[in-house]
Amino acid sequence: MDIKDCSALVTGGASGLGEATVRALSERGARCTIFDRDEARAKALADALGGGADYVAGDVSDEEDAGRAVAQAAAAGDLRITVNCAGIGWAQRTIDREGSPHDLGAFKTVVTVNLIGSFNVMRLAAGAIAKCAPLADGERGVIVNTASVAAFEGQIGQISYSASKGGIVGMTVPAARDLAPAGIRVNTIAPGLMDTPLLGLLPEEARQALGAGVLFPKRLGYPAEFARLVCSIVENGYLNGETVRLDGGLRMPPK
Repeated sequence: MDIKDCSALVTGGASGLGEATVRALSERGARCTIFDRDEARAKALADALGGGADYVAGDVSDEEDAGRAVAQAAAAGDLRITVNCAGIGWAQRTIDREGSPHDLGAFKTVVTVNLIGSFNVMRLAAGAIAKCAPLADGERGVIVNTASVAAFEGQIGQISYSASKGGIVGMTVPAARDLAPAGIRVNTIAPGLMDTPLLGLLPEEARQALGAGVLFPKRLGYPAEFARLVCSIVENGYLNGETVRLDGGLRMPPK
């Protein structure tokens, strides 16, 4: 599928992996709608891209907010591309060293944003994509979700994050099967250690130590590499129902 002249919705699009994806899609001629809780950053990025992007502020897990974002993206042109990058993390063991249990509210929040939010946007976007005219092979569009290598090798303290990302991996095949009659492909990217603003808060020594644990190349991944993979998935019409690790061969240790 050609990216040019498509409308694209990117959640978490104001920073990190989402921002890189918005920039890459815009460079290839897509009209992007940035859906992010941080309205100031979303507006700044949309302004920087000029006519290539617009934004909606809101919560991916909220039906009304997500509905507004999908509607705005569909109004901008044929909505054929949706990329879910919005997500949060939390570090806490199932029980701590004193035997105190994991905070249930925190677990629910992580799952709500990461997993339910991704599903919420996917289901609403699929409804809009299905209204587009079919292209070659009957394809109408593609949805790309973001998981993590933590879906497979969650570390100590990552139980809520791993559960939410594992759920995204688990949705990939059934979603692709559900949406195949509408000509919509569904794929997932599972990034490893990416050089996002979150890791940017760490001291340089700590960042280098993390990169040294990657098989090859021994560095953190670049958000632009994630964005290029998104574009490749969009353009390759035979890639469907797949979870692709983007991690330099990394296999996470327990801690």
